[in-house]
Formats: sequence, structure tokens, C-alpha cells
Amino acid sequence: MAALRNADKVEQQTVSFFEGVASLARSELTPILQQIDDGEIFPDKAMRRFGEIGAWSAHADLRDTIGGISAIAEVCGATAFMAWCQDTLVWYILNSDNAALKAKFLDRAESGQLLGGTGLSNPMKSFFGIEKLKLKGRRVDGGYIVRGALPWVSNLGPDHLFGTIFELEDGSDKVMFLVDCADPAVTLTPCQPFLAMDGTGTYGVQLRDVFIPDDQVLAASAMPFVKKIRAGFILMQMGMGLGLVRDCIELMQGVKPALAHVNCYLPQQPEDFAAVLAELEGATMRLAATPFDTSNAYWREVVEPRLRAGDAAVAAAHAAMLHCGARGYLKSHAAQRRLREAYFVAIVTPATKQLRKMLADNAREHPGET
Repeated sequence: MAALRNADKVEQQTVSFFEGVASLARSELTPILQQIDDGEIFPDKAMRRFGEIGAWSAHADLRDTIGGISAIAEVCGATAFMAWCQDTLVWYILNSDNAALKAKFLDRAESGQLLGGTGLSNPMKSFFGIEKLKLKGRRVDGGYIVRGALPWVSNLGPDHLFGTIFELEDGSDKVMFLVDCADPAVTLTPCQPFLAMDGTGTYGVQLRDVFIPDDQVLAASAMPFVKKIRAGFILMQMGMGLGLVRDCIELMQGVKPALAHVNCYLPQQPEDFAAVLAELEGATMRLAATPFDTSNAYWREVVEPRLRAGDAAVAAAHAAMLHCGARGYLKSHAAQRRLREAYFVAIVTPATKQLRKMLADNAREHPGET
């Protein structure tokens, strides 16, 4: 009986956290959705407000973190992506064994005083033979000197922080570290306009012989650390897809009173996506309960729903456009924005094609496992 009461209490706390984030998302983001989408506003004030209510410090139970991202994604896909960036930055710091780094950055990142993201797109692709690692470094007294360029890093600004990986010049190892964008040897270059998500603080980053002190080193040997944090990295992305699909269902339900008589002929209905959403949510929350499981079977289980989430986001947004019809084709309507945001869920690293490659490589390396 006591265990049941404790379970109920945990569930109530989770619902309360979700509702708090959802309420703030509606009040802070709804009035500026168009400006975020157009790249006119980088919602840093909202990001800091989310930090104030604990959205970036819920990693003790990764299910809360994912739920928070999904609550934001119901309102704004761009801000949900930035939420994932911020949560991932905290995830890196929280899981580092570098006590000096934690003392320097953790509290400020969790509270939203310090914003930032992740520069693992290129490293993730390099691990699977898609690209070469773009950053190189060498050891010096008290740290490393790093140089190179990354084409896209998000949730950035002149005083922000992000985590990434460089390879030692002699090829002996890889190092995961934090980049301080305030460093004069770091240059941020705005990217060309995107189809959507322009208000995400996305820049090309140039590192010109940047000194990285030891208290900015997440892991002096990156690969064991990556294996530790990789499941959380991907599972938190599920929040983007789950929230977007949930809102697409609402868009389809919302036009039922006026269009049910003709929308009933469309092959995909909101009830179909509600079933997909329930399945994905169940799988995500089950996996998020044990994010430090490093077994191959668990890793494959993490990758598979992430692949399905990208497919489901695109399919649900496409269906929402068809259900909404001409009204959804207006620039001011959520349906067309959701369709553009959905493609991002499918192409953000690890993209659909990379996820499929990862599963195929895994099957070759571990034949007979399911």
C-alpha cells in the first residue's frame, strides 16, 4: 500500500511538472510564435523562465525532462528544439566526472542563467562513417588548444556554451569539452535562412586556436563518455516528436465540427495517430527509466522509436494539413508551420537516414540479436 501511495505521488509530481511547463509555454510562446518561426525573435527570455521553474533541472528522472520538452513542442517546435539543446547541455555537465567543471557550470545551466547547446552533429556523423571529425586539438599546460569549424550549432549567443568533441592531432584519442562562445577566439556566423526554425540561435562556429582549460573538459577520453550519455541524448529528442504529433492530433480534432463529413474520406484519422502516440510515449518512458543501460539490446531499442518518431511527426503533420485544408495553407495557420517543423524532427542528427544506417550497422555487428 505504501509503495502504491509513493507511485501515485510520483505520478502527481510528474503531471504537475508537465502542466507547469505547458502553462508557461502557452503564455510565453504563443504571442511570439510567428516571430520565432520567422527568425525575428530568439526566445531567450522564455528559455530563462523555463529554467526558473525547473525545466532544465529535472534530469533525476529523464521522463520528466522528456515530458517537459514535449509540453513545449505542443506549442512551438523551434523552442522545443532549443529545450532539447539546453537539456542536453545540462545532461553532459551532470554526467561528467570533472568536479571543477560541474562547480563552474551546472547550477547556472540548470537554472537557465547560462544557455547553450550541443555540437555533436558532426561527431555523431563521424562515429558512423558519414563525415570526418572537424575539430582538432593538442595538449598544452592546463588544457588544450583546439581549432576547426562546425557548420551548425543551435541555442547559441555571444555568452552561451556548448559541448562538442575534438580529436587529438596525433589521432590517439578524442576529447569531449565545452566551448565558451564569449571567448574572443570563437566566432559565430549566422546561418542562411532555413525552411523553419530560424529563431533557434543557430550559427556556424569557428574555433581559431581556442584555449580549452581543464575545467571545460567533460571527458578526456570521449568515447566511454559518449556511450554513457548517448541514450539520454536520443531519448530527449523524443520530446520534440511526441509534442508535435500531439498537437497535430489536436489540429485534426479541431476541424472535425466543420469538416468531418469530408475528412472522413482521408486515409489517416486523428485516432490512428493517437494510437501511434500512445505506443511511442509508452516505449519512450519505459526506456527513459534506465538511460545508463549500455547493452546493445537496449541501444537498439532506443534507436528504433527515435526513427519511428521522425516518421510519425512527418505523417501526422501531413495529415493535419490535409484535414485543415485551405485554412491550413495560410501562412498564419499552425498546420503549415507544423509540417515544416516536422521535417526537422526527421532530419536533425541523428537523421532518418542515419538512424537506418545505425540499425543496419548494428545488425551486421551483432547478428542474431533482436
